[in-house]
Amino acid sequence: MRGGGGGGAGGDIPTIFNPHRVRAPPNLVVTSDGSPRSGTVPNGPFSRQQSVLQHNDSVTGSTQDAPEPAAPPPTGPMARLRRCTSSCCSDSARKFYCGVCVTVLVTASWVGTTHCIKYMYIGPPRTSLISSNESAVQMKPKQVVMYNAPFFTTWFCTNWTVLFFPIYFVCQLVANKCKSSGDILTESIRNFREKGFTLGKFMTRVGLFCLLWVITNYMYIHSLRILQATEAMALFATNVACVYFLSWIILHKQFVGVRIVAVILCDMGTALLAYMDGITRSPTLCGVVLAAAAAAGSAVYKVLFKKVIGDASYGQVAMFFSLIGLFNAVFLWPLSLALYFMGAETIVWDYIPWPLLFAAGGLSLVTNLLGNFGVAWTYDLFITLGLITAVPVSAALDVVFYHTHFFGMKLAGMILIAIGFFLVMFPDNWPTYITRLLRNIVLLSHSARWSRRGASASLAGQPRPELDYRTGLIRSHLRSPSGRVR
Repeated sequence: MRGGGGGGAGGDIPTIFNPHRVRAPPNLVVTSDGSPRSGTVPNGPFSRQQSVLQHNDSVTGSTQDAPEPAAPPPTGPMARLRRCTSSCCSDSARKFYCGVCVTVLVTASWVGTTHCIKYMYIGPPRTSLISSNESAVQMKPKQVVMYNAPFFTTWFCTNWTVLFFPIYFVCQLVANKCKSSGDILTESIRNFREKGFTLGKFMTRVGLFCLLWVITNYMYIHSLRILQATEAMALFATNVACVYFLSWIILHKQFVGVRIVAVILCDMGTALLAYMDGITRSPTLCGVVLAAAAAAGSAVYKVLFKKVIGDASYGQVAMFFSLIGLFNAVFLWPLSLALYFMGAETIVWDYIPWPLLFAAGGLSLVTNLLGNFGVAWTYDLFITLGLITAVPVSAALDVVFYHTHFFGMKLAGMILIAIGFFLVMFPDNWPTYITRLLRNIVLLSHSARWSRRGASASLAGQPRPELDYRTGLIRSHLRSPSGRVR
């Protein structure tokens, strides 16, 4: 489950116009066309852009070796095709393509995880015959719930995070064949030592974040017993607004008014979902409170990770998550058994939905891997978008399979949460971007209009008017019969 994405930019908000990308740590190899090749430096003599300054001591050399005028850029369909190909295969274009793929994968894995857990509660119940009174003659069927264990589900899915560091370890061995296994392990541990973490202090932090992780995911899984999957996912998407609010208070991030408006809109959407079935329907209100609390817990996890751990490398994140899973597997299983024997959770061991449990655990692992390591290939904006794009996909599944209807306060609450989600990703200086966008639109409209006028002037045998892109002014260069420029 997405209890928190601790890696990289834990407390940062990716914005629409400036989707910041977490800097790749030294122990992760990211290859791209823009990176320097082996044995070169970005501004060295073998880089892609070279500037050569030549000094000629003799007058003859300065006259004979005069720089030739630059050749005009090639024109024609082949030149346009090359330019189009180079722009489509640039580094930023590849990041965009990878970002779209990451968004699709995050959406698919997040929707799959939530719906697998939801189906455990609404799956086909078993039927047993019980006697209605003391006489065993009169028997009537009764539906018996075979699985109702949110904490056991949370414990089982959290155990999958143990695989974080093994997956990172294998990827490092494949990518860096010159590194040994001891070097990779030493680098991950040395980064924690450099920050002053002792063994006792480090394990205390692991235990704290493990409890916060389990509580957050337990509230989210428990809310799925009451709410539809789409409602719970929409409420959990409000954690982006909670991250900004806590970052503003704890991490002292810059105050942005539009993001405060986004927080208010998310709160209004949560309130509408809380009362979508009326005031008397207390189970709905309880489920909304649990899902909203899970979103707040995820935000607390991310901001505290940024505050306590700081800027972490991928090796640190992988080791930290694996230790959280190990801590959960070793120390929290007695609590699951205690809830089972006290009757708080219902588990019929012969009818445990193991396929759904394994699917939910594997998909939650994929979601968290993409959420923490996806910034190595693309902008983290695309990872964050996976949270909100999962809502309409889940709504489509609810309509098709469960015949759910979205109208009234339910639909209005989801729309308000979606608007708040996008508003919170507006950059700090968003008025500058809007002004620049409007200016470019005006310039493009002027350019299109004067290109049409220039075409008509060419047909009439007159000089073409020109557009000054620096000032946005039109210079016609059309001369009057007296020779003056009009």
